[in-house]
Amino acid sequence: MSPSPKSRTWSVSRPERGSDAREGSAGESGEDDRPVIEFFVDRSLGRKHLAQALGDLGCTVHTMASVYGERVAQELNDEHWLADVGEHGWVVLMKDDAIRRRPAERDALSEAKVRAFCLTNAQLRASEQSARFVGNIERIQRQAEKPGPYIYGVYDGYIKRLWP
Repeated sequence: MSPSPKSRTWSVSRPERGSDAREGSAGESGEDDRPVIEFFVDRSLGRKHLAQALGDLGCTVHTMASVYGERVAQELNDEHWLADVGEHGWVVLMKDDAIRRRPAERDALSEAKVRAFCLTNAQLRASEQSARFVGNIERIQRQAEKPGPYIYGVYDGYIKRLWP
């Protein structure tokens, strides 16, 4: 279930590993034993294009605007939302790879055990950004099954650990 717009309280239920909530949705590859992964799209990636592309794949996606409301989302500091995302176990998708070099944000990411995937090329158009994440979705999901904290770079056809 997605949070309602401008909601500050998340009411997302996550089925336990091995529950039948996803049964029949993954085909014959054995993927139905995978944990449910929910994504949080940072404002740096916008709130529509990538969220729609991932939603079309059947992913659960939260955006800054859908969780905090548009006005609050624009003013919210990274330390705050990183703590919230970590608390809920969501996987962060972002474009701000410099976050790993800023001590306060890096500390928040580490403390909340955030799992983050980041574009390292800020010049990509929205369609190219979405294509990078969608093209790597299996790699991202496989890595996201492992505990954080970490940041992976998302490239054309592969992901690479950037931090720690």
